[in-house]
Amino acid sequence: MRSFIVWLTVCCSFLAFTGFAQMTKDNSEWTFEAKKRSGNQYEIIAHLKLEKGWHIYAMKPGGDGTLIAPSITYNTNPAVKLTGTVKEKGKLISQNLEGIKGKVNMYSGTVDYIQAATITGPTTITGSYEYQICNDMMCLPPTTKQFKVAVK
Repeated sequence: MRSFIVWLTVCCSFLAFTGFAQMTKDNSEWTFEAKKRSGNQYEIIAHLKLEKGWHIYAMKPGGDGTLIAPSITYNTNPAVKLTGTVKEKGKLISQNLEGIKGKVNMYSGTVDYIQAATITGPTTITGSYEYQICNDMMCLPPTTKQFKVAVK
């Protein structure tokens, strides 16, 4: 009888933890825009707003190599020529985290991902972005979403 009670307690604990993890919602807000700089020079900007207590790792997250960095992929478009790589803009936090060797680079609050581009006429830019957000207790599963930006 005692082993049954222990088994039942373990099962209930597991189910409670699983239910909690499934109920945690990704409340990050992503918006995209194409901002004209001059002539046909633009910045394609992904704005990310995170709920208090959540963070996203930097594109170069540091640490021990196990962290999932965000990435943005642009679909081929003959009217769009990307220049350089995506730049991050926000308040970078570099710190040691328990269980991870080396300094970890991350952002909380807001961060912009900026891609310079030459755009030669009205078009729609499409692509996808992959990311993972975490708080002090857990990380949500990696997520991939699609985006589109109209350029007039």
